[in-house]
Amino acid sequence: MPGCAPSGAAVDKPRPGADVGRMTLIYVALGGAIGAALRYLVVSAVAFPLGTLVVNVAGSFVMGGVFAAALAGPWQPRLAAFVMAGVLGGFTTFSAFSLDVIRLVEDGRIAPAAAYVLGSVVLSVAACFAGLALIRGVL
Repeated sequence: MPGCAPSGAAVDKPRPGADVGRMTLIYVALGGAIGAALRYLVVSAVAFPLGTLVVNVAGSFVMGGVFAAALAGPWQPRLAAFVMAGVLGGFTTFSAFSLDVIRLVEDGRIAPAAAYVLGSVVLSVAACFAGLALIRGVL
């Protein structure tokens, strides 16, 4: 997930070879289905290519807030996996972003493609910082 990579103990990514557990995978899968459905709805409602930009910026903002909340208090590992890897992982994706850039470039729209790349990265990272700061200020 661009913009924010979890690194706190409650939200660490599993290490290679670690036993993740079936229930945790089920939580991630359910969250991913929810996030993917939400992404589809948002992208369908917003003009191309801004739908993916909206999803990436909003998802990064929420990721920052969730990350701050998980670090500030005890979160169950399955809840963190459900929200961060599942819902937000399914909702925000730079693979759709990459395809949008390719479509713009192939259409000969180089300047919009460059603006889209720069805007997506800068705004997503800024939104993640804003979400983090907002929740840290509340907690």
